[in-house]
Amino acid sequence: MKLRLEQLASSLNKGLAPVYVISGDEPLQLGEAADQVRAAARQAGYLSREIMEADARFDWNRLGEEANALSLFAEQKIIDLRLPSGKPGTTGARALVEYCGNPPADTLLLVTLPRVPLTAKWIKALEKTGVLVQVWPIDEGRLPRWIAGRMQAAGLRPERGVAEMLAEHTEGNLLAARQEIEKLVLLYGEGAISQEQLLDAVSDSARFDVYALVDAALAGRKARCTHILSGLKGEGIAPPVVLWALAREIRGLANMAAAMATGMSVSQAMNQARVWKARAPLVSQGLRRLKPEDCSALLEQCMEIDAAIKGGWPGDPWLMLEQVTLALAVGPCHLTWAGWASARKTAANTSM
Repeated sequence: MKLRLEQLASSLNKGLAPVYVISGDEPLQLGEAADQVRAAARQAGYLSREIMEADARFDWNRLGEEANALSLFAEQKIIDLRLPSGKPGTTGARALVEYCGNPPADTLLLVTLPRVPLTAKWIKALEKTGVLVQVWPIDEGRLPRWIAGRMQAAGLRPERGVAEMLAEHTEGNLLAARQEIEKLVLLYGEGAISQEQLLDAVSDSARFDVYALVDAALAGRKARCTHILSGLKGEGIAPPVVLWALAREIRGLANMAAAMATGMSVSQAMNQARVWKARAPLVSQGLRRLKPEDCSALLEQCMEIDAAIKGGWPGDPWLMLEQVTLALAVGPCHLTWAGWASARKTAANTSM
């Protein structure tokens, strides 16, 4: 059975399933959902817990052995299986399917893993046997409401604009947002929180990551692109990491744009490329701006950036990354070449 995250608590109150799968890439929500399952299991008498970290060297025989092991005191137990890669491999997939074929009555299996496609036989077996909860990141539009709810649950009453301000400071980093809310409670206690109090208390915990950069570019948000790039550079992120993310996205857009040039619709091209439903609106915006030749030009520029990073091409890699990002955000490649020349000129003047 598949549930939304907000449905999990009421489902747990009605009774426990033999298997719970919590899947997602947002660590705070994933961790809190798993905590809900563990707390409900403990309350129901599952007092023993076995944690299994299923990395590449994990012995999948342990899952069956633990499931079949009889406790000395006949305690109900939780098998807390963590699959950090999201890929159990052939042996692991077989072990999970076999477990679901005959789940032990005194055992609750909790599987936590990143977001994965739901088409594999092993994930379908887990969903059929128990409960599957997919944890989706909270997008920018919903983040202030989420923050306001967390503040109210902590006894705070955010004044107008406070939740939006905290959302801007934390930029999608839910762990940082939670820490800032806890800090506000410690500093001011329960009650109203003004914008002035927030500014005095918060630190800039913005999460500048390459995925946020790509999404900002697809959304056409130029100012946010430059803001994130500045943050990535300031955090010491290596230019090849940023280049990899941009080139990967542009390559995908190039393939979809080529498919559309043969007569495919945007939705057909995205379906063929297996674009996640949550990202479809952003990818669609990029496809509306970029023609196949634009994508080809951007990929050529990515190759030049790679050469510049390795010292074999003139140019400042960070300035060049900025130009490619802005071209991805605004469209036609002719807007890029002036900045491209400027990046090279800057590098040449620096080296004189």
